[in-house]
Amino acid sequence: MQSTYKYQLSIVIVNYNVSYFLDQCLHSVKKACQNIQAEIIVVDNASKDESIAMLQENHPDISVIINEENVGFSKANNQGIKIAKGEWVLLLNPDTVVAEDTFGKCLSFVADKPECGGLGIRMINGKGTFLPESKRGLPTPAVAFYKLSGLSKIFPRSKKFNRYHAGHISETESGEVDILSGAFMMLRREALDKAGFLDETFFMYGEDIDLSYRIQLAGYKNFYFADSTIIHYKGESTKKSSVNYVFVFYRAMVIFAKKHFGKKNAGLFNFVINSGIYARAFLAIVARIFKHAAIPVLDLALITSGLYALSHRWHSGGIDFPETAFNILIPAYTAIWILSALLNGVYDQVNIWKVIKSNLIGTLIILTAYALLPKEWQFSRLFIITGMFWSIAYYLISRVYFSFFYGKKIHFGQSLKRNFLLVGSESSTRHTKELLERSQAFIGKIKPIHSLESSESVKGFDEVIFCSSSIPYTDSIKWMTELRELNLEFKLSPPDRDYLIGSNSIDTAGDLYFLEVNKLVNKENQRKKRFFDIGLSFTLLLVAPLVVFSQENKMSFLKNIWKVFTGKYSFIGYSEDSILADHRLPRTLPGILTPCDEIPIQTKELCEKLNLLYARDYSIRKDFRIVLGAWKKLDRY
Repeated sequence: MQSTYKYQLSIVIVNYNVSYFLDQCLHSVKKACQNIQAEIIVVDNASKDESIAMLQENHPDISVIINEENVGFSKANNQGIKIAKGEWVLLLNPDTVVAEDTFGKCLSFVADKPECGGLGIRMINGKGTFLPESKRGLPTPAVAFYKLSGLSKIFPRSKKFNRYHAGHISETESGEVDILSGAFMMLRREALDKAGFLDETFFMYGEDIDLSYRIQLAGYKNFYFADSTIIHYKGESTKKSSVNYVFVFYRAMVIFAKKHFGKKNAGLFNFVINSGIYARAFLAIVARIFKHAAIPVLDLALITSGLYALSHRWHSGGIDFPETAFNILIPAYTAIWILSALLNGVYDQVNIWKVIKSNLIGTLIILTAYALLPKEWQFSRLFIITGMFWSIAYYLISRVYFSFFYGKKIHFGQSLKRNFLLVGSESSTRHTKELLERSQAFIGKIKPIHSLESSESVKGFDEVIFCSSSIPYTDSIKWMTELRELNLEFKLSPPDRDYLIGSNSIDTAGDLYFLEVNKLVNKENQRKKRFFDIGLSFTLLLVAPLVVFSQENKMSFLKNIWKVFTGKYSFIGYSEDSILADHRLPRTLPGILTPCDEIPIQTKELCEKLNLLYARDYSIRKDFRIVLGAWKKLDRY
């Protein structure tokens, strides 16, 4: 019997301001469509970046629906589904990369399964780590309770306690599941027509759960397919420490319960979910604080204890410490050394030079403040110097311990150079090598190779960059999975592009990298920038009665200072239009001022250059200079 469908597969991708991810995604999708009859439909939700221009220039052969406003994820997908002419409809996120064999294998898997209404796939993030949301169970009240209570983590392989992530099915085993992920949701058109399209009442999250359940209610089954793998850069696992994620995601579960479980069960579900929301939100806050503060707090306690122990030597020599100084100044000294260590990147990488430098800076600050103290508080400069050596010794000893037990390398020298392994053809690796050499990053060894043969090939390297024009995505994904335990960073170098897509930390499983402008997003510089914002905004709030009269719009000035102090704004940042127009600019807090504000005559080209220079050569001195030069503009908005 001849099929009534024009295509085997219709791929629907909803895009909103992620042109670079979309470009990479479409490149992989086209490769995967070479041996099947397929159409590609992109629905753009009123993107303000260069998405449309990119599509017209790089992908003129695909169908594009351009919305004049952001209509939301569900409605935009429904627009694509309505014009799709395939027997199967794939809802695919733009921040994904599919393997060359993905679509062919998926279609072969469902060919002899007329009962299959939907298919999900094995997904990894940009670090090569498996995303558990690839396979899920129906979030009934019991399933929600097991997940929120933590029982699912205690019994990860249990069909009962970890049904939410279908723990009874391994990540490498295909099988029947309840829920598919909206990042890759391959749906039989016949099942869609019976079950209905995506429910547009879901604000964010939950629409994939709702549709998966309705497909089951329509008499079909959903399957998880493990014989092919895709990359999903913005996987849910990267957001679970976010309090906002906890609230938005689980509120979506409440909407789902009210729709499908009836009033009685929905009430129970609502109680369980709301109780869990606040418990998980509290735990998320505690976990975030512990993650960032545990080691500095431990350092603070141990260095302070060492200083108190040192003070006994001074007591035995007949030098009495004033009680006030003993109770206040010693902890204050330690706090200054810790703060200096934070600002100088000691907690970002184990680097001996940074330890010495941060302690010298801290000691200079302490000695300067010491000279201004009342005489009765000045008990010993030698104690401060000795305390500095104790602080340095403590850091070195403790970091040797961390290096031995946790595998963190200790580095000598001022900068930490990174070694890059480029995988691809001679021409493609040459292009990527030129990008690296032009960058301001700390470039160490760069070695191009045609292909990876074993894990031995990556020894001595920090990053592996796969050149997508010559290396199959199948191979890139395979090696990312196999090497995920080696603490490497992986990036893809799209064909003939001046950017990389990948991940530099476990907290950001997918990011866009323009090598020339990465200095501003360095953790050390981000911390310094925030310290500058807090310090200056606090000072301005204290002296507001004296300085507010220098501003034309006094209330706006005070509101702006408060926004910076509370972390909603930075003194210096980029306008929203600048960020959307130039994706090379790293994401930062919006600024009261921009790098262009210190010059009297502004042009688009000049502002673009100043923005890039600010990102590339960021320093606190630049922030000071811009604030002083554009002081009168602090009352804007």
